[in-house]
Amino acid sequence: MTDERKAAERSTAVKICGIKEEATLQGMAGLQVDYIGFVFAKSRRQVTPERAAQLQEEARRVSMARGKPPLTVGVFVNPTLEQLAQTLAVVPLDVVQLHGEETPEFAREVRERLSVDVWRALSVGDEDSAEGAARLQAYAGVVSTVLLDTAGGGTGKTFRWDVIPAYQQAAADSGLRLFVAGGLSPDNADELVATYRPAGVDISSGVETDGAKDIGKIAAFAERVNYA
Repeated sequence: MTDERKAAERSTAVKICGIKEEATLQGMAGLQVDYIGFVFAKSRRQVTPERAAQLQEEARRVSMARGKPPLTVGVFVNPTLEQLAQTLAVVPLDVVQLHGEETPEFAREVRERLSVDVWRALSVGDEDSAEGAARLQAYAGVVSTVLLDTAGGGTGKTFRWDVIPAYQQAAADSGLRLFVAGGLSPDNADELVATYRPAGVDISSGVETDGAKDIGKIAAFAERVNYA
C-alpha cells in the first residue's frame, strides 16, 4: 500500500455546518473541507431552500484542497417526506441529515423514495455506551453515516469522548461511517482526531465569531484535523 493510500485511509472528513453567505464559501477555497451544511430547521442559521440553492451554486464554483467542490448536506429536524421532496426539488442536496426523532423506517423511506444519501444524527447523553450502540445499529443498511452530537445540540459543549470507541465498533459492525460533532473547535480538533480517528467531524459554532462564520477559524480547524 502506498503512503498516499495510507494517508487517504487515515483522513478524517471535515463538514462545516450552518453556511449562510457566499463570502464564507469563497474564503474556504483551497481548504481541506469535504462537506458544507445548510440548516433548514428553525435556528439562527436557518436558510430557505431558495437561499440554499444560491449557496450551492456558489459552492460548486469553489475548489477545496482535494480539487473539487464540497458536497452539500441539508440538516432537517422531524421533517415530513413531502417537505423533504419540496426542498430537494429546489436545491438538489447530496445528503439529507436527519437531526430529530426520525425512525429507521422513515430514514429508509427517505433514501428509497427520494434517492438521496441519508445521514442520521444521534444525541449522546448519560446512557451507557451499549445502549447507544444499539440505537446506532438500528440504522444499519438504512443510512450511510451516523453523526454523534451532544444531547440538546448546538450547546457548544462536548460529550464524553471515552464512549466513542464503543460507537465506532458498532458502526464498523454495521457498515456505517461515524462522524463526531458537539463542542468542537480549532483548539480540541487535533486531540479528538489523533485519539479516535473518526470518519468525519462536524462543526458550526466552533468556527464562528460573534455568530458569523470566521474564515481564520475554519482554516485552523481544517488544518488541525488534517495534520492530527
